[in-house]
Amino acid sequence: MFEYDLREEDACRCIVARGRVDALSAPDIQKLLDRLVLDGERLLLVDMASVNYVSSAGLRVFLAAQKQLTKVGGEIIFIGMNTQVFKVFRMSGLTNVFRIAGSTDEVLHLIEQGRAGAIVAIEPIEGARMEYVERARGKGTIFAIGSPDKTAGSAYGEKDVVPVEASRMQFGCGLATLGERYEEYKELFGESMVVKGSFFFYPAVKHSSVDFLVNAEEDPGTVYRFLHGFGFDGPYRYLISFEGRERPLDLTSLAKGFFAISAASVLGVVIIAESKGLWGMHLKKAPLMEQRPDNGKSIFDDKNFSEWVDFPVEPTYANHAVVATGIAVRDRESVSPQMQSLMAEEGNFHIHGAIFEKTPLNKNTNGFDGELLRIFNELQVYKIQHILGRSRFSGGMAAIIELDG
Repeated sequence: MFEYDLREEDACRCIVARGRVDALSAPDIQKLLDRLVLDGERLLLVDMASVNYVSSAGLRVFLAAQKQLTKVGGEIIFIGMNTQVFKVFRMSGLTNVFRIAGSTDEVLHLIEQGRAGAIVAIEPIEGARMEYVERARGKGTIFAIGSPDKTAGSAYGEKDVVPVEASRMQFGCGLATLGERYEEYKELFGESMVVKGSFFFYPAVKHSSVDFLVNAEEDPGTVYRFLHGFGFDGPYRYLISFEGRERPLDLTSLAKGFFAISAASVLGVVIIAESKGLWGMHLKKAPLMEQRPDNGKSIFDDKNFSEWVDFPVEPTYANHAVVATGIAVRDRESVSPQMQSLMAEEGNFHIHGAIFEKTPLNKNTNGFDGELLRIFNELQVYKIQHILGRSRFSGGMAAIIELDG
């Protein structure tokens, strides 16, 4: 019979196991490990002091979880094995796969060694843990693309299209598409984002799917077509890992946490996170003159809203991987009118997010760009949305670029 308790050990969870780890208990252990990984745990401790029997069949579930965690910078560490249990690990060849410690204190020492160079933030968000490392001190720049003023009236035409060379844009978001001839791409404008030179957009058509170009900046001939938006570039000032220890973090609180770490007034942000429910929206149709509402009212008017905007009344895409980018300001009233125009009325950030399939994520900030590329190259992407402040995340990483505003 297998039983367990959970306890907190510093910044990780410890499974205090009792009884037998065998083929009969494996399904229960699997459910437990899956739940913890889904909740955002990356470093799992397993106290084996009260485990009296282990079979190779039972160990397979730990091995499968270890392989999954290793891909995202995590691992399982075992504590306090008796001689007989250790012998089974050794015979199965797993002493070279897992770290096995004699005590909790020994494990905590290993954890602290792994944090060398990290600075722990002073709880900028209640109930959350944030760690960050400082990087380059230079500031980045931001530029506006087109104007959002014609969106509500669905009044855009060919002359409003702004071409932006991919090589000019490291990060950004807006309403954009790809293509050479206006007549071919005009109805394909949709929510878009650029992250580290990779471009993603979600055409505002029925039965849409995300189109994208990874490392688009490396092709000098690639040109994005924007109706409006913004771009920014610059060095990472901070790399942050965050974890909602007591409850998921909403985007509004997360942005406040970024400003608790940075003293800048304007930030460019890139977020890799695990969703616990997204509040988002996207256009169903491109806001072109030939598609404007017959009643002459705004596309956001109550009579037109449902036809033009996909805006679920409940959070969606729980437990999915999300990559998001955009800008945030500390005090809306202190920035220029042009900067204010890049955000929703009375809002202090404008962020678009790509929703990928469900998967554990690496939360080691040293591998931030590598994790971006892994997600872009390996995971299926479902949608690009304008992400709202109520969206919630269990944890993840963020890169912060301080911008001249």
